[in-house]
Amino acid sequence: RGPRRGSPAAPPRVRRDAAARLAAEQEVENLSGLSPNPEKDIFVVRENRTTCLMAEFAAKFIVPYDVWASNYVDEGHNTSRGPEASWRLSRIQFTYDTSERTYFKDAVSPGKHTASSHRLSALVTPAGRSYECQAQQTISLVSSDHQKSVQLLLSEVRLQPFDIPADFVFSEEHKCPVDQREQLEETLPLILGLILGLVIVVTLGIYHIHHKLTASQVQIPRDRSQYKHMG
Repeated sequence: RGPRRGSPAAPPRVRRDAAARLAAEQEVENLSGLSPNPEKDIFVVRENRTTCLMAEFAAKFIVPYDVWASNYVDEGHNTSRGPEASWRLSRIQFTYDTSERTYFKDAVSPGKHTASSHRLSALVTPAGRSYECQAQQTISLVSSDHQKSVQLLLSEVRLQPFDIPADFVFSEEHKCPVDQREQLEETLPLILGLILGLVIVVTLGIYHIHHKLTASQVQIPRDRSQYKHMG
């Protein structure tokens, strides 16, 4: 059937764009407003009402670009091993437009560019566990803007795809090596202090027992002339 008079049909491209936006709204939910940290993003991806990915992170892109009469570099803005089974982040793609004067001042030949990862293997985590890393990590992306290197800074990351029991319920965390090292550096002095204290207590106990046994022994004089004074 053709469209009714007075209600012309939308062009196919408009309908496709609207359908794409609707699909995106149905699949991805931005819950960043729930975080007390304004720099932290929270996303939930659902398919057929089943949560298939949860992500919390703070991110910043450092994007180099050419400017007129200077070497100005903007610091960007916040935006949102072994045989065992594991999941990992294998690809990142970031699209930006240097014609946006808010972030790219005095850019030469402004336009849209795409920065992508190359042979990326990041956030490697055993299957069934979530990834957690409070420390800042840097991931390099190669831009279509004359192969410039774009830096992605990630921190306070909590991520889990698949095997999600419920919304906001992460599986047992797998800490990144940096966090593991910092945790060890924090606990090692305490462990060494406890061991040292235990050694001191044991030493004092042995000394006390030895002193008590020595004091209780009968002292027999070596000179027999002193026997008459005993008793």
